[in-house]
Amino acid sequence: MTTTAPVRRGLRDFYEDPAVPVASGTPRSLRQARMLAAALGPATAGAKTVLDIGCGDGTAAATAAPLLAGHRIVGVDWSQDALRRAHTRLPYTVRGELTDGGLPFRPQSADAVLFSEVLEHLVDPDSALDEIRRVLRPGGHLMLSTPNLAAWYNRALLLLGVQPVFSEVSLRAIHGRPGREVVGHLRLATARALREFVTAAGFQVVALRGAPFHGVPRPLHPLDRLACAVPSAASILLLHARRT
Repeated sequence: MTTTAPVRRGLRDFYEDPAVPVASGTPRSLRQARMLAAALGPATAGAKTVLDIGCGDGTAAATAAPLLAGHRIVGVDWSQDALRRAHTRLPYTVRGELTDGGLPFRPQSADAVLFSEVLEHLVDPDSALDEIRRVLRPGGHLMLSTPNLAAWYNRALLLLGVQPVFSEVSLRAIHGRPGREVVGHLRLATARALREFVTAAGFQVVALRGAPFHGVPRPLHPLDRLACAVPSAASILLLHARRT
């Protein structure tokens, strides 16, 4: 997962730990890939360069690849461990950071950016979007996914005084919320906040959709899928924006 500098050594060590999850669920990846494929169109109209920034183990890009046949997908991450795993799934991987000039690409050289489950891990999300905007061509596509702070079950948990799902107060253990995995979330957004943030960073929001969360208990899967019809209450936010 890509992060920003300066970063405390403890956080870098956390993300280089092979035990820390660096992939998320297939349903979210497929929905995001379909949105991107529709935006780019077939490669017969011209192959496009897609950067999967914060690619983790490459799962999201590998899921998208069949829908983006003919387009060039490049996995980008600062974690060497993640890149080693991603290289088993992607033909092109490169190390880069979301700092000013930290991505090893020329200005306006990319047609699209996949930004899957990265925003919530960033120390400096403003600089990250600035760097993404630098490498995207005008009109280029940003496909961003991130957990929804206002997911339907989080609203109920807060009413009960329980820490919301996706939020964390420690990198060492889970405290006060459901779940077992510590994944290093630092930032969470609602649908409204995400729209405003991306717009302020120089993008035009095209669409905002919902996706289910793989960690929802199985008996609640139907309800979680139903909530996707109302993105502001969905588990995962899928945002499509274009660089202005």
